[in-house]
Amino acid sequence: MPVFANILQPLIDVFEAVLVFFHDTFGFSWGWSIVAMTVVVRAALLPLAIRQYKSMKALQRFSPQIKELQQKYKDDRQRLNQEMMRFYQENKVNPFGACLPLLFQLPVFISLFYMLRKDLRLDICPDINPPGTTNPQACGNIPDAQFLGIPDITSKAGGTTLVILILLYVGTQVVSTLVMSTPTMDRNQRLLMLALPVVFVPFIIGFPAGLLVYWITTNIWTLLQQFTIRETLGRRWDRKWEEEAALAGAGGGKASSEPTGFFGRMAARAAAAQEQQASAGGKSGGGKGGAPAAEKSGQAPSRPRSSPPPSRRKKKRSGRRR
Repeated sequence: MPVFANILQPLIDVFEAVLVFFHDTFGFSWGWSIVAMTVVVRAALLPLAIRQYKSMKALQRFSPQIKELQQKYKDDRQRLNQEMMRFYQENKVNPFGACLPLLFQLPVFISLFYMLRKDLRLDICPDINPPGTTNPQACGNIPDAQFLGIPDITSKAGGTTLVILILLYVGTQVVSTLVMSTPTMDRNQRLLMLALPVVFVPFIIGFPAGLLVYWITTNIWTLLQQFTIRETLGRRWDRKWEEEAALAGAGGGKASSEPTGFFGRMAARAAAAQEQQASAGGKSGGGKGGAPAAEKSGQAPSRPRSSPPPSRRKKKRSGRRR
């Protein structure tokens, strides 16, 4: 087994125990056990998914201001990044929140890949692969390895089964990408995200069929999850933001600008450092070029005019002049 699989062996053992639990306790087939494990993993990541959706809604809410900043500083990339970080800090927006669920799903995907190539082959078909087999073979077309028309979930699919799986994978991935995208996403980035499922097809063809079952299941979960969150929490957040906007417009509300979360604090520190550098540069420039205008023109500075002395009043003499 490759070194990378050895690093992930504790996770592989955990997910294998979950699959064995669903198979032995509830009597699920191995294919349905993969589906059940996918549901459990995605349900555990639900809090992160809610934060992800909230970040997306915030980006959508502030898309006019973000586009205005992008247009204003399109020729100054450094200044644009500085202003964007300050904007995210002031409005409590975490632009990295959408990446967290994807990052946490990656170890599950890799672990299942190695399980279907070794560990699950020992569990599904012990007659073909006795315990202790170092290089187990695919189970083949046996009842325990079949799932919804797939002859063997431990090996790559072929023929009509492969075509159906590829179509389901590409279709669900494209639709989930459209659902997850935001209006502020760059056009080229959106096209790249839509093209990635097609680009991955040559690699996916060689994956075990059970891994495609996991991928299709997680895409379907994403669609249902986004619809549910949008119709429940999304509408509540929309009403809350509308009330805050009405209060701010009437002068009765003031948003807090304190950064929240790890990435918010990072953005705040970066913006503060850049602002400190800019102010230090402005002070040094003012010290060098801040000479009085009279010295630059070569003229001596004019002296302040003194006020005229107070006028004396003549004292009147009393009596006759002698």
